[in-house]
Amino acid sequence: MQLIALTGGIAAGKSTVGRRLAELGAFRIDADQLARDVVEPGTPGLRAIRDRFGAEVIRADGALDRAALGARVFGDAEALADLNAIVHPAVRELAERRIGEAAALDPDAIVVYEIPLLVETGGRTASSVPWDLVLVADAPAELRADRLVALRGMERAEAERRIGSQANDADRRAIADVLIDTSGTEQETLDQVDALWTRLTARETTG
Repeated sequence: MQLIALTGGIAAGKSTVGRRLAELGAFRIDADQLARDVVEPGTPGLRAIRDRFGAEVIRADGALDRAALGARVFGDAEALADLNAIVHPAVRELAERRIGEAAALDPDAIVVYEIPLLVETGGRTASSVPWDLVLVADAPAELRADRLVALRGMERAEAERRIGSQANDADRRAIADVLIDTSGTEQETLDQVDALWTRLTARETTG
């Protein structure tokens, strides 16, 4: 099995890269989706959030009120740390379970784990996962801001604030084994992913 971490800044094209790898045969795991899964109604994660932040962060249907929770932790470092202490270990546990499931299904699986905040959470050395490869979707900050404005309808100032709140491009590039330049056309991005897949599967064949 090969374990690949896929990261990149907001609007850098991680999802495009991840989807293509999945189309080619990779087992794709999305950290953002796991973070949603571990706080679904009935989970220990949601119960812990209710215990810490109160019933006002739970909607009438029993689901997490993300806007209310966000308002509680915004600008409150202690509250945010408490939230992370609930969510992050649960996400790690679920990720390890999904990786184990992939290995059980196919010992030669290529597992791609999308982690938007890999650098922000300590990078490669802080991870409990022994990555075979760190893959970074890379595009200039100005282009990513353009995408947020055009594709997500953000105000320019908000787009730039979101980008500025994350790790910088140099820090992400510093942990990369492979960079996928997503600043060109989508087809140019896909061609790079296809070439990487050829290398990964050749490595798998040769052992």
